[in-house]
Amino acid sequence: MPTLLHLDSSADLTGSVSRELTARFAAAWSALGPAHVVVRRDLHSDPLPHLPTNALHWAPRLRRPGQSVPPEAEALQDRLIQELIPADAVVIGAPMYNWSMPSTLKAWVDYVQVGGTTSPFDEPTQPLAGTPVVIVSSRGGQYGPGSGNEGTEHGVPALQQALGGALGMQVTVVIAELTLAPTVEAMAPLRDRADANLQQARSSIDELAARLGADA
Repeated sequence: MPTLLHLDSSADLTGSVSRELTARFAAAWSALGPAHVVVRRDLHSDPLPHLPTNALHWAPRLRRPGQSVPPEAEALQDRLIQELIPADAVVIGAPMYNWSMPSTLKAWVDYVQVGGTTSPFDEPTQPLAGTPVVIVSSRGGQYGPGSGNEGTEHGVPALQQALGGALGMQVTVVIAELTLAPTVEAMAPLRDRADANLQQARSSIDELAARLGADA
């Protein structure tokens, strides 16, 4: 059955744009038929603990002699990796927090980007190579070319490197900017632009869900 892994990390449970867009993707995936399955993990409502030891960065055979790993942490890592590898596509809500990604999402990346298991190290191990992943990046302001803030959003580049570079996944980024404009009076002149940007993001989500779901 074509399976979508749907991850959210926004701390805003009621007005989050990234949550709206990932939910839209998941709904479009499900609408393709009863065989299209969605597995959801909310990294904010059910946060992962930070890595208890750096040994979890590596496959067991690559750890230093004598390094111990708490069994429950090893089991959690295995569970997260086995949740990710079978997915035919992944959609990730990645709002910009303090110019980067939420710490809840970073914790997930730390568990699944494992040298020698999901990314190459001593062997060309890359079980997720070619798996499509859609990163939904929402930002309160403007961070694109010509905005004056270009280059200060660091969450997406880190995800592109970890998921695309290390894991070999096919990364597509959908960006929704100016998400604070509807509620911040000082940004009122930007509301038309914000609305157009959101409509474009919704259209991109619809197209990607239809295409990736059909290809799965």
